[in-house]
Amino acid sequence: MVWTIRAGAALWAALGLATALANPLNTAAAVSAHKDFDTLRPSADARYVAQWALGSGDHDGQPFVIVDKNDARVYVFRGDGRLAGSTAALLGSTRGDHSVPGVGERTQTGSVGVDERTTPAGRFVTTPGRNLQGEHVVWVDYQAAFAIHRLRPGASFERRQARLSSASAADKRVSLGCVVVPVAFYESVVEPLLGRKRGVVYVLPETQPVQEVFGAM
Repeated sequence: MVWTIRAGAALWAALGLATALANPLNTAAAVSAHKDFDTLRPSADARYVAQWALGSGDHDGQPFVIVDKNDARVYVFRGDGRLAGSTAALLGSTRGDHSVPGVGERTQTGSVGVDERTTPAGRFVTTPGRNLQGEHVVWVDYQAAFAIHRLRPGASFERRQARLSSASAADKRVSLGCVVVPVAFYESVVEPLLGRKRGVVYVLPETQPVQEVFGAM
């Protein structure tokens, strides 16, 4: 879309610098985020949320993550606004922006229905921890068993690795709802920033306008 690549980039720069001038404490973060983030050509919704989080200070100086479900992509930022990394990610196989009540308990027993395999949208405060198998994960919503974790070994590893490498976002809709990232990305980017302290995760909606989920600019 021409607006996203060209006009969107100009608007992102203008909004970022305008916000920075209004709040000098955010100047370095806004400029740094624009410089690195924009080269990846993120979606208009991802740009919006990054600008909103940095401009408003909503992330409270903590590391933060933007999960773009429509693009099946994850962006991880340091607390000062610098982009730490980005990767493709596997997401819930079913479209939807809400967790079904009780899905956390059913996840533990392996009885999650197909219609319950959603990745919920919204703002979440993360907690580092471990799952029942002792694997290190970043809990996004513990009660819903919603986490960011690495691609797990097992019979489906190669098939899921192939899905991560696919150019199609639709191929990446395969998890029970968690955000699944490559092992190397988890170990080098996610765990160092979110594996020892709290952070913020912004999961973009796919069934409603992003402005209805996150504060208006």
